[in-house]
Amino acid sequence: MAIPLPIRVQAAASQLAFWLPTPVRRLAAGRPVRIDGQDLALDAQLLLRLQKIARAELVRGSVEQSRALLDQGRHLVSGKPIEPVSVREIAVPTPDGDLPATLYTPVGLPEKSPLLVFFHGGGWVIGTRASHDNAVRFLAKHAGVRVLSIEYRLAPEFPFPAATEDALAAFEYAVAKASDLGADPARIAVGGDSAGGNLAAVTAQQAVRRGGPAPAFQLLIYPATDFAKRYRSQDLFAEDLFLTDVHMKWFEGHYVPEGTDLEDPRLSPLRADDLSGLPPALVVTAGFDPLRDEGEAYAQKLAEAGVDVALRRHDDLIHGFINFTGVGTRFREALAEMAGALRVGLSKKD
Repeated sequence: MAIPLPIRVQAAASQLAFWLPTPVRRLAAGRPVRIDGQDLALDAQLLLRLQKIARAELVRGSVEQSRALLDQGRHLVSGKPIEPVSVREIAVPTPDGDLPATLYTPVGLPEKSPLLVFFHGGGWVIGTRASHDNAVRFLAKHAGVRVLSIEYRLAPEFPFPAATEDALAAFEYAVAKASDLGADPARIAVGGDSAGGNLAAVTAQQAVRRGGPAPAFQLLIYPATDFAKRYRSQDLFAEDLFLTDVHMKWFEGHYVPEGTDLEDPRLSPLRADDLSGLPPALVVTAGFDPLRDEGEAYAQKLAEAGVDVALRRHDDLIHGFINFTGVGTRFREALAEMAGALRVGLSKKD
């Protein structure tokens, strides 16, 4: 029986593959992939090929097994921790108990800096602050912001709407305790990827409709925005591109209780009647992603409501790309662009 290699050895081998000459990487990745007029980045195609060889999947078996696999596999693609960034553990109080959170602060950042309240992806079922540690470090360092990464409650133990309640409570905590966090209360943003992008969008809506403090900016990274409709991109990219149709149904089955109104804006923010008055937003999508079209539909609806919104489609990338900072260069390029936009979005206005 073959003995599995240690994770660090596997990680080193994976990262080495991306530094091979381009012709060798192309040979390893296979023929170029073109779908819907888009060409898949070589880095993304090679990553998918390596995952297939390793039989790595986003979801496998039970919830517990899938969470464990994600925790083990993150070391293969995230790279070494990005420094210099200091971290501080924080307990965010909510009516249902304290939420663990991590405050990331780039070394040398002055007090009263911008702050991003970040919600990790993982289909509301898997994923943790740890799974997104390096992506958050990257944003903190390159955007010049503090980041408060939230460990919200996960399904199926805590199905919808528990995560939405936690996300709003976390934002309200950040505003109330801005001075303790070293943040400027007028420059607190919300953001997240995938399920976390959904929570960020929902939080912005709820904060505005409550009439209290609202986020200064939204960073919505390939967000899930509409459970009530099936989009063309879900059919185009249903298989073999990291996030699959089977995975999406698995996540929904664990997160959404039977009988839930799928048009509830806390679940499907695209279904909100009124998006006017929401803070400026950057909506980022990936070309080879089942969630592409609903994310872009949300950006369009924001624009139609008069919200200052920018839509950026990375048409050569796949879902989950912010977590692949340790392999190749294309994923980091996309995240660096995001960090630049976040810096500008949270800059002081005269």
